[in-house]
Order: sequence, then structure tokens, then C-alpha cells
Amino acid sequence: MATLGLWLGSCSQVTDTLALGNMEAAAKDQIMLVRKDPASFGYRRLESHLATYPELNLFISQHGIPDFLAETGSRDQRYLILYYLKVREAFVSRVRPENRSSLEFAGPYPVTSKEFRLLDGFRSDPSKRPVKF
Repeated sequence: MATLGLWLGSCSQVTDTLALGNMEAAAKDQIMLVRKDPASFGYRRLESHLATYPELNLFISQHGIPDFLAETGSRDQRYLILYYLKVREAFVSRVRPENRSSLEFAGPYPVTSKEFRLLDGFRSDPSKRPVKF
């Protein structure tokens, strides 16, 4: 989770004028607060992924809605990282290269104390500016 600082930047709510086609580009390499009410950008991205990946629906039914969602990728790989602060764990999923509508999961991985403090601060006050590592 050392790359956490690379994704910080989209914890605040995004206006409704953001077109759906631009959501993926706006979410790339970002860590997003997932809040249902009022719906955050991270929550809307999670809903979008739930409609695409059946495994994510099963995972969320077992683990609950994450506090934060990160989206990143390298070359032909796409990753979703789900952060659960209460249990200080994160799970990584990647899109299966052989089946673009399927995910595989790994984890849980521990959330470090530094990551926890940073994310918990954003959860408490999403208007805070991100800190680069």
C-alpha cells in the first residue's frame, strides 16, 4: 500500500456535471471516499463496477461496502483496491486478462498506521487536501 499517495486526489464529491464517459478517466490512479449519502464519486464508481463484475457483488455482500475505493492500472492490467478502515484491511482485485468482465481478489492486506490516519482524516473531513508521500 506504499503507493497510496499516488491515488490521493479525488476524495471530495464530484459534481453531477461529470459525464459517465469521463468517470473512468477521472477515477484512474485515484483513491476515492465511498459514501452513500450524499453519494460520493467513489460510491458512484463502486456502483458502476458492481454492474460490471458479478464477483464484486459477491465480495461486497460478504465484506460490506468499503470506506475507500482506488482504481489503478499498469499496461494491460486494471486493479480495484477496497479499503476497510474499521478492520484496517485492504483487498486488491484485478480484471482477469482472459475475461474482461471478471475479477480475481487477493488479500486481506494490512492498512498501515500512517495510511489509516490519512484515510481516516479524509473520511472525517473530505475537504482536506491530500498529502503526497
